[in-house]
Formats: sequence, C-alpha cells, structure tokens
Amino acid sequence: MEMKIIFFLLSFTIFELSSAQLRVGFYSSSCPRAESIVKQVVQQRFRTDRSITAALLRMHFHDCFVRGCDASILIDSTKSKSSEKDAGPNLTVRGFELIDEAKRNLEAACPSTVSCADIITLATRDAVASAGGPAYNVPTGRRDGRVSDSSEVNLPGPSLSISDAAQFFTAKGLTLNDMVVLLGAHTVGVAHCGFFQDRLSDFQGSGKPDPTMDPALAARLLRICGAQSRPLNRDPTVFLDQNTSFIVDKQFYNQIRSRKGIMQIDQELALDKLSAPLVSRLAANDALFQQSFANAMIKMGRVEVLVGRAGEIRKNCRVFNPTKPKGRTG
Repeated sequence: MEMKIIFFLLSFTIFELSSAQLRVGFYSSSCPRAESIVKQVVQQRFRTDRSITAALLRMHFHDCFVRGCDASILIDSTKSKSSEKDAGPNLTVRGFELIDEAKRNLEAACPSTVSCADIITLATRDAVASAGGPAYNVPTGRRDGRVSDSSEVNLPGPSLSISDAAQFFTAKGLTLNDMVVLLGAHTVGVAHCGFFQDRLSDFQGSGKPDPTMDPALAARLLRICGAQSRPLNRDPTVFLDQNTSFIVDKQFYNQIRSRKGIMQIDQELALDKLSAPLVSRLAANDALFQQSFANAMIKMGRVEVLVGRAGEIRKNCRVFNPTKPKGRTG
C-alpha cells in the first residue's frame, strides 16, 4: 500500500512539473500569429460545418486519454504498424483534414515551431467558442509524441457505471466532477445507434426498453434505429442533445434529468448519487457550466503532456519526423 501511495505521489509530481511548463502565449515570440492562424481555419470550417465542434472535442479527448495530449491520434498507420487512428474506438473520429490545413498554414508562417498537439488543443478551444461555448485561454508548449499504437487504446465505453468510468478519469489526474463536466461535451454531436440500441427494446436481456429512458424517446429512437430503418447495414446517428444540438450549453444536463439521455452513461450521470448533485447544479446555471467546462478542458489539455526537449515538433501531423542518422566517423 505504501509503495502505491509513493508511486501515485511521484506520478502526480511529474504531471505537475510537466504541465507547469505549459504557458499561455507560448508562441508569442516564436510564432506570433500561431493562435490566429488556427482560429481562422476553425472559423472558416465552422461556417459550413457546425458539427466540427463535436468532432474536435472527441478527437481531443481520444488523444489525451491514451498517451496524454501528444497528437498520437493523428499518426497514419503503416503496413507494419497499426496506429491509434485505426483502433476500434477511433474509427469514427474525424476532423483530421482541418488539423492538416492548420499545420500547413503554420509551417508556411513558422516552420517546425507549432506542435500538432497544440493545434488540436487550440482548434478544439476555438470550435467550442464558435458553438456558443466559453472563450478561454489555453496554455501551450506541448510537443508531439513519437509513439502511436492501436493496442494501447482503451477508452471508457458508453455502458460503464459512473464509478467504473470515473476510474479512467482519476487515472489521468482528473476528478469525478471533471468527468461530469467533460461529458457535458455531449451537448453537441451524435451517437450511432449501435452504441445505445440495446436500451430501446432489450435492455440487459430483459426484452423491454431501459426503464430509465423516457418511453416516448425510446419509441422514437426505435423507429430510427430499428432493423427496418437500417438498409445496407447502415448505422444511423441521432443527436446526443435533442434540443440545442449544435450549441455548447447546459441543455444536455436538463435532458438527462428528464430521462432523455441517449447513451447509458449520460443517463447514469443524472441518476447516480455520486454525480447527480453536480448535474442538478449545472442544469440550473449556464454560467456555472460555461466556467466549469472551460476549466475542465484546460485541465484535460494538461494530461501527460510532453514539454521541453521531449518528443518532437512534427512537420506533418500524420507521420513522425524522419530519424536523423547517426554521424559516421572516418
């Protein structure tokens, strides 16, 4: 037990030291237009595709929860190595071309200066603000990882209990409250029917819908997700937030309090005694949600970051930089 405590304290100290090296305005001298370049790309995309906010939130979360916020999710697989991008949970992650565009523009302005990891963080922040969410400053100075392995991807699933899901977050230095707030990202985005279809008609083998879901909602979703509605093996999607589907606001919490959560874990947030009190406070106070969401996103963006001389600054976010050959002696 004592050794576990020592290991936790050492891990926490390393986390604090590494994240402390991040700072707001990291590129103010080396690439003064860095943040405005990323913002321009995001805002241009948002004007034609408001769903990009959910896509980037998901990408950021899926990146930080494997090897930390190091852009390892951006690496393309090779014939000999399957990267994180091709792990099952990441097959529906999208938005990579936006990151590529921002990187090309940054390389033109400031070659080999701005990391792909910082681009993900900045782009997500700007997409949240574009969708009516909080505008907040994020510290930068992350560096890009040199490892991306599909076998390392282990993310919390949509059917976990609150206590089981919380273990994934506490392992990354985040609290239960952080988890409740970060799952508020489901205020935007969609879910494929396959992730919640068991709740609609045969919950846990009962032959009945999940009793925690509003019956009218279950019936409507069944019409969308039923076999007769899924030709050619398609997996339809539905909005996670049924009311303000493209706006980052507190309405997600109001819906789960009304038993209208789409994913089981979302509905559990409003039912579990560990999380329900915070759900109620967030549902009642948009200012609290906005500030809490900003703080939680900043905190998540510090998870297991690479700083200083660790990692690298990729020239192309999809591939590691070539390894420099060792010098030869004559």
